[in-house]
Amino acid sequence: MSPAAAALAPVVDVHPYAAREAFAALLAHAVPGLERVEASTGTYERLVPTPAGPRLVQAHFAGDQVTVSARIRPGSVDQLGAVGHRVRQWLDLDTDLAAAARHLGGDPVLGPLVAANPTLRILGAFDGFEATVMTVLGQHVSLQAAQTFAARLVQRWGVLDADSTLREFPSPATLSVADATQLQSVVGVTGARARTVVALAQACAQGLVIAPDSDHSEVRRRLLALPGIGPWTVDYVAMRALRDADAFPHGDLVLRKALDLPTQHEVLTRSAGWAPWRAYAAIHLWHHAAYAKHL
Repeated sequence: MSPAAAALAPVVDVHPYAAREAFAALLAHAVPGLERVEASTGTYERLVPTPAGPRLVQAHFAGDQVTVSARIRPGSVDQLGAVGHRVRQWLDLDTDLAAAARHLGGDPVLGPLVAANPTLRILGAFDGFEATVMTVLGQHVSLQAAQTFAARLVQRWGVLDADSTLREFPSPATLSVADATQLQSVVGVTGARARTVVALAQACAQGLVIAPDSDHSEVRRRLLALPGIGPWTVDYVAMRALRDADAFPHGDLVLRKALDLPTQHEVLTRSAGWAPWRAYAAIHLWHHAAYAKHL
């Protein structure tokens, strides 16, 4: 895209922010073809959907600051508002971290983690359908396998943006008519997992909206009714796509190890006092246990 065809416009500049921790999570989860991450410069790029079409967003993570810009075509400056709204949700900028810290700070396990990372936020999702599909692809497999599956899905069904050379995530309409057997073959997932992706796409194509302003109880109910989607998936989606501050995937193995507890029930019991901020308890535990090696 030539400079005459588009302008790089500032969207968000936030400080202080747990930029190193956020970038470590992005680096660990980045999907080739959908996202571009440059570890040496702390730069992240992806296409973000807007009513006027996808816009390339570039985020730079450095120290305790995040700067986000978007490439806006002439005549589309009004789309900065749409991009900015999605970026704020993605970076979790509207949560009262002070309230979360007051509630969690007295816990003997969480207190030191919150004190060490007071600006740690939950990276959200630019699109709820995408986040849910990615979560389904990551069920019961390694992070590397999940990235491989997602990259294959995007390569086959995602729309290429010639200017950025990145692809848009496939829409619900596109995947709703995909053949599950073909999806299984192309992506490399099990037949059951492929059928879950198609069923999810059909539900979203028929009106299920996975977004912060949706009816959370209804979204949870409809997701749990789909084959192959259980409580862990729904809680994780609720954290990232619904912005539910109290969502807590108590069946998560990393959380169990971080708390040194042998059963899901004990993890759930241990988390009771963290409500209504259990999602922030989870993100602190995850970063402490799983992402330190990427910092």
